[in-house]
Amino acid sequence: MGHLSTHVLDTAHGCPAAGMQVSLQRLEGAAWVTLRELTLNHDGRAEGPLLDAASMAAGRYRLLFAVAPYFRGRGVQLPDPPFIDTVQLDFGMADAQGHYHVPLLVSPWSYSTYRGS
Repeated sequence: MGHLSTHVLDTAHGCPAAGMQVSLQRLEGAAWVTLRELTLNHDGRAEGPLLDAASMAAGRYRLLFAVAPYFRGRGVQLPDPPFIDTVQLDFGMADAQGHYHVPLLVSPWSYSTYRGS
Protein backbone atom coordinates (compact mmCIF):
# COMPACT_ATOMS: atom_id res chain seq x y z
CA MET A 1 0.00 0.00 0.00
CA GLY A 2 1.49 3.27 -1.11
CA HIS A 3 1.55 6.53 0.75
CA LEU A 4 3.44 9.82 0.97
CA SER A 5 4.83 11.28 4.20
CA THR A 6 7.23 13.96 5.38
CA HIS A 7 9.18 14.83 8.52
CA VAL A 8 10.94 18.14 9.18
CA LEU A 9 13.77 18.61 11.65
CA ASP A 10 14.96 22.05 12.75
CA THR A 11 18.75 21.62 12.75
CA ALA A 12 19.35 25.09 14.22
CA HIS A 13 17.50 24.19 17.44
CA GLY A 14 17.95 20.41 17.33
CA CYS A 15 14.24 19.60 17.40
CA PRO A 16 11.24 18.76 15.20
CA ALA A 17 9.85 21.72 13.25
CA ALA A 18 6.53 21.78 15.10
CA GLY A 19 4.12 24.33 13.68
CA MET A 20 5.75 24.70 10.26
CA GLN A 21 3.28 25.25 7.42
CA VAL A 22 3.51 22.88 4.45
CA SER A 23 1.69 22.70 1.12
CA LEU A 24 1.50 19.67 -1.17
CA GLN A 25 0.92 20.22 -4.88
CA ARG A 26 0.62 17.99 -7.95
CA LEU A 27 1.37 18.99 -11.53
CA GLU A 28 -1.80 18.64 -13.59
CA GLY A 29 -1.17 19.59 -17.21
CA ALA A 30 0.83 22.81 -17.01
CA ALA A 31 -0.53 23.94 -13.62
CA TRP A 32 0.39 23.14 -10.04
CA VAL A 33 -2.73 22.21 -8.06
CA THR A 34 -2.71 22.39 -4.25
CA LEU A 35 -3.83 19.09 -2.73
CA ARG A 36 -3.24 19.88 0.95
CA GLU A 37 -2.14 22.64 3.26
CA LEU A 38 -1.19 21.64 6.76
CA THR A 39 0.67 22.46 9.95
CA LEU A 40 3.26 20.01 11.22
CA ASN A 41 2.57 18.46 14.63
CA HIS A 42 4.77 18.39 17.75
CA ASP A 43 6.99 15.75 16.10
CA GLY A 44 7.48 17.76 12.87
CA ARG A 45 5.15 15.44 10.94
CA ALA A 46 1.77 15.63 9.26
CA GLU A 47 -1.09 13.98 11.09
CA GLY A 48 -1.42 10.86 8.94
CA PRO A 49 -0.03 10.48 5.42
CA LEU A 50 0.11 13.42 3.02
CA LEU A 51 -1.42 11.07 0.47
CA ASP A 52 -2.99 7.76 1.44
CA ALA A 53 -3.14 4.65 -0.76
CA ALA A 54 -6.44 5.70 -2.34
CA SER A 55 -5.04 9.13 -3.31
CA MET A 56 -1.67 7.98 -4.63
CA ALA A 57 -0.99 8.49 -8.33
CA ALA A 58 2.19 8.48 -10.35
CA GLY A 59 3.24 11.99 -11.32
CA ARG A 60 5.17 15.11 -10.41
CA TYR A 61 4.69 16.61 -6.97
CA ARG A 62 5.89 19.63 -5.01
CA LEU A 63 6.23 20.25 -1.29
CA LEU A 64 6.46 23.86 -0.11
CA PHE A 65 7.87 24.35 3.37
CA ALA A 66 7.35 27.82 4.96
CA VAL A 67 10.81 28.04 6.53
CA ALA A 68 11.23 31.78 7.24
CA PRO A 69 7.83 32.17 8.96
CA TYR A 70 8.63 29.13 11.10
CA PHE A 71 12.00 30.50 12.25
CA ARG A 72 10.60 34.01 12.81
CA GLY A 73 7.93 32.38 14.97
CA ARG A 74 10.73 30.84 17.02
CA GLY A 75 12.23 34.29 17.57
CA VAL A 76 15.09 34.01 15.08
CA GLN A 77 16.09 37.41 13.68
CA LEU A 78 16.20 36.99 9.89
CA PRO A 79 17.26 39.56 7.31
CA ASP A 80 14.71 40.96 4.86
CA PRO A 81 14.58 39.16 2.56
CA PRO A 82 15.59 35.98 4.39
CA PHE A 83 18.29 33.76 2.92
CA ILE A 84 15.81 30.84 2.84
CA ASP A 85 12.14 31.77 2.72
CA THR A 86 10.27 28.80 1.28
CA VAL A 87 11.90 25.47 0.50
CA GLN A 88 10.38 24.09 -2.69
CA LEU A 89 10.98 20.40 -3.28
CA ASP A 90 9.91 19.02 -6.65
CA PHE A 91 9.92 15.25 -6.89
CA GLY A 92 8.41 12.45 -8.92
CA MET A 93 6.49 9.39 -7.88
CA ALA A 94 6.70 6.63 -10.49
CA ASP A 95 5.05 3.90 -8.42
CA ALA A 96 1.58 4.64 -7.03
CA GLN A 97 1.94 1.57 -4.80
CA GLY A 98 5.24 2.75 -3.33
CA HIS A 99 6.03 4.39 -0.03
CA TYR A 100 7.55 7.85 -0.50
CA HIS A 101 8.97 9.61 2.52
CA VAL A 102 10.42 13.11 2.00
CA PRO A 103 12.35 14.31 5.07
CA LEU A 104 13.70 17.85 5.35
CA LEU A 105 16.55 18.98 7.59
CA VAL A 106 16.49 22.77 7.76
CA SER A 107 18.01 25.85 9.39
CA PRO A 108 17.70 29.52 8.40
CA TRP A 109 20.85 29.08 6.27
CA SER A 110 20.73 25.56 4.82
CA TYR A 111 18.61 22.54 4.06
CA SER A 112 18.94 18.98 2.83
CA THR A 113 16.54 16.27 1.80
CA TYR A 114 16.56 12.70 0.54
CA ARG A 115 14.17 9.88 -0.17
CA GLY A 116 13.61 8.34 3.22
CA SER A 117 12.25 4.98 4.18
